[in-house]
Amino acid sequence: MKSGILPIHKPEGMSSAQVVARVKRILGAKKVGHTGTLDPFATGLLLCGIDKGTRISRFFLDGHKRYLARICLGIETDTYDLTGRIVSVAPKEIMETIQKQEIEAVVNSFSGIQEQIAPAYSALKHEGRPLYELARQGKMIQKPPRRIEIFDISIKQIDLPYIDIDVFCSSGTYIRSIGFDMGRKLGCGAHLSKLCRTESGQFLLKNAILLESLQNFEKMEAEKWIVPLSECLESLPRVSVGQKIIEKIKYGQKLLKIDFEFTQGDHESFIRLTDTENNLLAIVQPGESGQEYKYSCVFTS
Repeated sequence: MKSGILPIHKPEGMSSAQVVARVKRILGAKKVGHTGTLDPFATGLLLCGIDKGTRISRFFLDGHKRYLARICLGIETDTYDLTGRIVSVAPKEIMETIQKQEIEAVVNSFSGIQEQIAPAYSALKHEGRPLYELARQGKMIQKPPRRIEIFDISIKQIDLPYIDIDVFCSSGTYIRSIGFDMGRKLGCGAHLSKLCRTESGQFLLKNAILLESLQNFEKMEAEKWIVPLSECLESLPRVSVGQKIIEKIKYGQKLLKIDFEFTQGDHESFIRLTDTENNLLAIVQPGESGQEYKYSCVFTS
C-alpha cells in the first residue's frame, strides 16, 4: 500500500470518521486517519493520511485553512450552526435596518490577530471530556479565549438574510464563532448555515477526489489519488542525504549538525530529509544544544 495523503471531497451528511472508515475499506489500508475534522453538515477538503501518512497529520492540523461559509443573519442557535436549537430570532424591524455598508464594515473588522471564544458545542475538552458532551447535558462550559489569526476575509455575496464569505485563517479558528460574533456585532444574531473547506496547507479542494467517485474505482486506480509522502510537505525545507546518513536514520542514531549541510538558516523548525530520489526518510528539528537534530517522524524501517 502506498503511503501518503489522500485528498477527499467530503459530502454533506457524513462525519469525518465515517469518511475515514469508508476510505480504509476501499483501499484495504492498515491505517487511515484524517488531518482535521469537518462537521457532518460541512463539505469540502478532508485530508486522509494513509498508512505512514498518518504520521504527518499534525503538520496539517496546525496548518492554515481556507473556507467558504454562509452566514444566516437574524437567527441564533445554541451550537452556532444550522444543526442547533434556535435560541433567538431578530424582529423584522431590526433586520430591515441592516445596511450593506454596515455588513461590509463588520466582516472586514475580523481581519488580523484576535482572541476567539470557541463554541460550547465543540470538541475542545474540559476535565478530559469534550465540551459538546457536557453541553448536551446542559453544562455550557466557556473556555478561555484563544489567539487566532484571520489572514484574509472577504464577502463573496450578500443576499439577505445570507452572507457568503471567504475566510483564510490559522489553525484552531472556529468559523461558527465568526458567524455568531458577526451577528452580535450587527445586533441581529446569526448562525453558520453552510461551510466548505477549500484549502488545507498546500492542498486545494479542486484537486480532491469525490468520495462517491473513489468508491467506484478498483483499488489500484484509487491508490493513484494518494499523494506520496515526498510531495506532502513542500512548505518544509528539504535536504538530500547519502547512504551514511540513511543508515543512521534507519537505526535511530543521533544526527549531528556536521552530518549534513543545511544552508537555509537555523530559524527553520522542521526539515525534511530525503534520499537522492526524493523519498522521504525523516522529519527532524534542531535540538536544544544547536549541535544536533531531534527526530520528529521517521519513515525508514
